Amino acid sequence: MRVSPSQLVPGCVLLRDVKGKTSKPIIPQKTILTAEHIMVLHKFLIEHVDVSERLKNGTPFQPQHVNDNEKVERPSPSNEKVVDVTELSFKDHYHHVVNEYKKLFDSWRRNINIDSLAVRNLILPLIDRMDDIALSVYKLHQFATKDDYFYHHCVSVSILSAYLGKKLGYQKGEWFQIGIAGLLSDAGMARLGEFAFKKVGSLTNEEKIEIRKHPTYTYRMVEHISSIPYTVKLAVLQHHERMDGSGYPLGLSKDKIHSYARIIAVCDIYHAMTSDRVYRRKQSPFKVIEELQKEQYSRLDIRVVQVFIDAIAKFSIGTKVLLSNNQEGEIVFIDSKMPTRPILRLENDEIITLSNRQDLHIDEIL
Repeated sequence: MRVSPSQLVPGCVLLRDVKGKTSKPIIPQKTILTAEHIMVLHKFLIEHVDVSERLKNGTPFQPQHVNDNEKVERPSPSNEKVVDVTELSFKDHYHHVVNEYKKLFDSWRRNINIDSLAVRNLILPLIDRMDDIALSVYKLHQFATKDDYFYHHCVSVSILSAYLGKKLGYQKGEWFQIGIAGLLSDAGMARLGEFAFKKVGSLTNEEKIEIRKHPTYTYRMVEHISSIPYTVKLAVLQHHERMDGSGYPLGLSKDKIHSYARIIAVCDIYHAMTSDRVYRRKQSPFKVIEELQKEQYSRLDIRVVQVFIDAIAKFSIGTKVLLSNNQEGEIVFIDSKMPTRPILRLENDEIITLSNRQDLHIDEIL
């Protein structure tokens, strides 16, 4: 059958070569399509492909209708400045995505529907740079600015969530979906007033209640977009739920919370606490990790937190660090049970054990 790329799902079997401008096919026939293949089809602006009526697992393929909710205003190609992101450094690519996400979010504030293709094309090439993300994962908060914190937060949560998904053993197509859910998780904030972005000082009770509605607003924005998987829709709705039932908007607990939402929850808390915001100063990533360790026994998924900590606090003997009192030190021993509290040799050759010095913590890796 002939369908558009927006109707494809992982597991579709390609019946004919997909050809571009060269004689070599972009994707050869008989390929079992993955989320990455589908992204490639979108990037090459392929309008239709021929696929089998059955998926790889033998179940019938029933393509969903692409409805008008997915048709949004697009800028004229002649007015678009094409950026070859493959030529950019990871940091420049990151900032490019933040700037483009800001444009998308502004369009949502004008009640333009979410363009799932634009979202995928924007974030997936950045998420695909996993080696770069691994090198930058503990310093993403340094990329953010106080004024544009919200947009940096959405992109960073997306990157961190996809990276954590990979560390947890998810397949590539799944951590792509986790990353998309991370990027869209706060899209519903577009339905809130200026207080949600620029207010200095404490929120009123009424404003707090309104902000707690943003996961529901996000869900409503993506609910009828057939090209967005239901797992992504669940994740954006549930990312503020907590294992003990203390979260919102539904007060779900434990196994009722989708695994994607549990991943995003940890990354959302981590990036928010490590970033400078209008109303709150940032904290050291390694102090935040200690806070997450405390939260994991009641409100967060223990396994997700532990894998996240292992990924962030990946110190090695000889690593140079800056302490909260501005002293520099070198790690000489690491207790695997307390990775953020190693034994250090200071510049004056003094040896200190951070587990015995609760007044100090690691501020940055040098």
